[in-house]
Amino acid sequence: MSEMTVVALDAMGGDNAPGEMIKGAVEAVRKRSDMKVLLVGKQDLIEEALAGYTYPKEQIEVVHASEVIETAEPPVLAIRRKKDSSLVKAMQLVKNKEADALVSAGSSGAILVGGQVLVGRIPGVNRAPLAPLIPTAKGMSLLIDCGANVDARPAHLVQFAKMGSIYMEHVIGKKNPTVGIVNIGAEEEKGNALVKETFPLLKACKDINFVGSVEAREIPSGAVDVVVCEAFVGNVILKLYEGVGATLIRKVKDGMMATLRSKIGALLVKPALKATLKDFDASEYGGAPLLGLNGLVVKTHGSSKAKEVCNSIIQCAAFKEQQISEKIRISIEAASEEKKED
Repeated sequence: MSEMTVVALDAMGGDNAPGEMIKGAVEAVRKRSDMKVLLVGKQDLIEEALAGYTYPKEQIEVVHASEVIETAEPPVLAIRRKKDSSLVKAMQLVKNKEADALVSAGSSGAILVGGQVLVGRIPGVNRAPLAPLIPTAKGMSLLIDCGANVDARPAHLVQFAKMGSIYMEHVIGKKNPTVGIVNIGAEEEKGNALVKETFPLLKACKDINFVGSVEAREIPSGAVDVVVCEAFVGNVILKLYEGVGATLIRKVKDGMMATLRSKIGALLVKPALKATLKDFDASEYGGAPLLGLNGLVVKTHGSSKAKEVCNSIIQCAAFKEQQISEKIRISIEAASEEKKED
């Protein structure tokens, strides 16, 4: 059997905690015998919920934490003051190498702050970006950054491109992934000051497969494998993506139920439609990793249900097996040496 991947799960984070967090953990260990989940949170609540499940006992352990960081709390103050919170204790487990990864559906701000302050950035990494997988006509693309760095500089975007390429190649299995920078046109001279300054830097980067600009309308078609942008643009793309997807699915369902004829047609196409829509279900892809840290931190949606939690836990195994943090470290060190030589 392969080496165990140990994941610290913030059992108290998210809108549906602790119930859906615990259910997702149970589903994950049932699927994978090489996973162990540390459920971090209020012990009495967790153990009460666990009592209703059958699962391999040696693969789930409860770590007591008496406090919870709420979504509305100022992230920096919450991380500093609530040392016994489920999120901080889970991050400490990663920092101390007692866990390989952290998964949380809790406060985005606290996860970003805690990841960089407690787990810590890899030396040479300027900013740690959030990088979710998004569904496309060709499978999936990585959107980097989608929420961590709204005031990024050109050098940051170059690092995002490198880290995103490493993730897509070694975790997703996409050889020589294509990289594009989000722009308002295909021409190199277009874009705002950040894009114009970043474009030639990406073009000159030898260790990524940069193919130029990508417009927002091209992203769903899978025009590139790694979609590079600063966090404000990335978050708008992600939220619009989710909103349009949910609206289209709802409209399709409403249309199918409109008349007797459409209902009969719906029965005929239901299996094929269900399989197609599954590809565009965000929960199938797990959470968004915060890349560039000394350990893996994964942020899932605040409204995550068990399926997304389960998939987020399982995706941590590939990250560990492929030694993504070490590969990013080597890439950043090589770039630093190259810069010194220049």
